[in-house]
Amino acid sequence: MELHIHTFDLPLKHTFTITHESRDVQPTLIVELTWHGKSGYGEATETPYYGVTMEKMVSQLESIRSFLPSDILPHPNDFWKMMSKTLLDDHPFALCALDVAYWDLWGKTHDKALYQLWGLDISHNPMTDYTIGMDTIDVMVAKMKEMPFPLYKIKLGTNQDIEIIEALRKETDAVFRVDANTAWTVEQTLEYAPKLKALGVEFIEQPLKADHWEGMKRLKKESALPIIADESCITESDVALCAEYFHGINIKLMKCGGITPALRMIHQGRNLGLKIMVGCMTESTIGCSAIAQLLPLLDFVDMDGCLLVEDNISQGIRIDFGHVIYAKEGGTGAKLIQHG
Repeated sequence: MELHIHTFDLPLKHTFTITHESRDVQPTLIVELTWHGKSGYGEATETPYYGVTMEKMVSQLESIRSFLPSDILPHPNDFWKMMSKTLLDDHPFALCALDVAYWDLWGKTHDKALYQLWGLDISHNPMTDYTIGMDTIDVMVAKMKEMPFPLYKIKLGTNQDIEIIEALRKETDAVFRVDANTAWTVEQTLEYAPKLKALGVEFIEQPLKADHWEGMKRLKKESALPIIADESCITESDVALCAEYFHGINIKLMKCGGITPALRMIHQGRNLGLKIMVGCMTESTIGCSAIAQLLPLLDFVDMDGCLLVEDNISQGIRIDFGHVIYAKEGGTGAKLIQHG
């Protein structure tokens, strides 16, 4: 098996602002695993908020070359265990790119999409939302008008959050979700929730700081809207804890280490009665094509990353007014069309 590492700077269509940061370019890393003429692709984005840099990911991936299979392909679950026990256990973003590339290669080797290998029915998939990053009200309205969609995720955390939703609501009857990215207090959330519900908001994502457990326990009991964990739910060990404090969890493949642990988190969350969402990290079509394989297992999905960047490096799934259209190829259906 051969490992190829490709790096790119993906221009964002608009400056993307959330509570943690603003950016105009998204650096991303693509892992390519080749085996007997077939290639599998996985992705991880540079994310300074989590201490993830391109240099670190490249170094981490270079360190596992000698551990790659040389004669037979183990099952992806076994491959993930092998990689996580070598040098990547503390490096989930790099591990994710490797794990997704391997699952993609596995599916292409078997000439089936991953959802087919898992026996999933895609006929009732949830639609993806489209994200509107924080900006002035006029700019946020303009962004929404530029991309007509049935479902929007609105990034909040300003001093005029309700006014933003009121202004957006005047322009569309689409369903809204809001993501405060840890910017609110308990009191703000309890005050905003009934107003947001009246404005057609479906749920609130991560209103409080990730470790504000006492406050989130109160919100789970008193909030007029469901509360979904994001920053509070990173890895498998967080799922059981979040079940006590949230109505649902947002799983990110890069944060947890790939498709393999994400599948375990989904099943664990279901068993605990949680609503299940999977989110993206402003990646190319390669990363979004991996998320698409999980759709039949989800209640909600935020996989619009490939719509937020100028993606001229990859192909795979397509998104049509919130609906995901799968590629014909096996695995995740992704392929790299420009090499960096």
